[in-house]
Amino acid sequence: MNIRTRFAPSPTGYLHVGGARTALYSWLYARHNKGKFILRIEDTDLKRATPEAITSIINGMSWLGIDWDEGPYYQTKRMDRYNSVINNMLKSGTAYKCYCSKNRLDVMRKKQIEQHKKPRYDGYCRDNHKKHSMDEPYVVRFRNPKKGLVVFNDQIRGRIIFSNEELDDLIISRTDGSPTYNFCVVVDDWDMNITHVIRGEDHINNTPRQINILKALGANVPTYAHVSMILGHNGVKLSKRHGAMNVMQYRKEGYLPETLLNYLVRLGWSHGNQEIFSVSEMINLFSLDAISKSSSVFNIKKLQWLNQHYINALPIEYVVLQLQWHIAQNNIDTRIGPNLVELVTLLGNRCKTLVDIASSSRYFYEEFHEFDIKAAKKYLNLTACRPLHIVRNKLAIISDEKWDVEHINYAIQDTCNELSIEISKVGMPLRVAVTGTSQSPTLAYTIKAIGRNRSIDRINKAIDFITKEVK
Repeated sequence: MNIRTRFAPSPTGYLHVGGARTALYSWLYARHNKGKFILRIEDTDLKRATPEAITSIINGMSWLGIDWDEGPYYQTKRMDRYNSVINNMLKSGTAYKCYCSKNRLDVMRKKQIEQHKKPRYDGYCRDNHKKHSMDEPYVVRFRNPKKGLVVFNDQIRGRIIFSNEELDDLIISRTDGSPTYNFCVVVDDWDMNITHVIRGEDHINNTPRQINILKALGANVPTYAHVSMILGHNGVKLSKRHGAMNVMQYRKEGYLPETLLNYLVRLGWSHGNQEIFSVSEMINLFSLDAISKSSSVFNIKKLQWLNQHYINALPIEYVVLQLQWHIAQNNIDTRIGPNLVELVTLLGNRCKTLVDIASSSRYFYEEFHEFDIKAAKKYLNLTACRPLHIVRNKLAIISDEKWDVEHINYAIQDTCNELSIEISKVGMPLRVAVTGTSQSPTLAYTIKAIGRNRSIDRINKAIDFITKEVK
């Protein structure tokens, strides 16, 4: 069998993590089986679908590296095909025109609810041969079987059974002639030879209706796999506050695409106790029977941990390429200061996101106008003045050829020895002097990256600050 999967989002909003995970699972299954992955845009909801949402979906998938072999196909460009199928169904009797008014349907449903029955169409027009005028409005309904069962083996949930008696004759074409979602999906899956439909569990109730339409058309029925939802840490449906945001927002917040892919694949799928997966490992190991039936919980701290791992594990040149976008977003001019490879080496183990690296890098490239208030109050005081003078002089005499971590460390330690004080009495005032804050990577590495002349100027600035404060 030639495996063909699809991702078919409705462009009524951005690509969120739930949709991205569905796309990933469908993509991995196709890649694992050397099949084809199709992208289909279900844009028939003209009131809610937007070009911006389509762009968001395509950009999000491209950023994640989820590429497609065919598409994107747009349902709005296939209307003639849908209408042709509907006309053939009307001729064959697998569909019929329904002229029931809204008032009749409302009364019918009200009575059903009062009688504690499931509200559904009663089939009034199913075999009604009353003649109607050409201009009388109608919808087209699918003639669903009245008896029997719809049985399918869900690849995640096992055997699922629906009774046809619980399914009504759903509308497949509205009064304005536009086809409905459940019908378009069926025709698309049929025409595109989709063999496996991997989607969210919220589509389970659509599946028996779609299977019946496929059978009525004489089409092959795909294999279905319905993935459980993703929950927030509070156990309810994932919200924007707890991670359900635009996939591209994760890029803006400094996450690597490899991080999000690895995190998403583990939200419901596992391979032993392994946590870290390369894309090639995901493809080689992925299977539908390893997807859990249980809901997954989104954990932002784990996502951050994973991102920090990838910042330090991926080739540094690649991380630098990703970081450059964030440097640009922060308007940081890196022409004067350490190269970005050195910057990632310095900050990678301290920062959880690329945004953290970018925001923490500013003092390497730009002069700061003020010291952090709390840091200055604690460390830039009169007792720090003499150590700063001495260490400044020792740093100033280091030649360009010897401006390295070893000689900078020696200057700091030599200052401690000369004054018979512990290293924190020199190190902390020096750190605040050269960075403006009390937090930085290892001090000698930081000073080396900032450079001798700039470090000396900043120490002088700190000494002036102390002198003014004392006065």
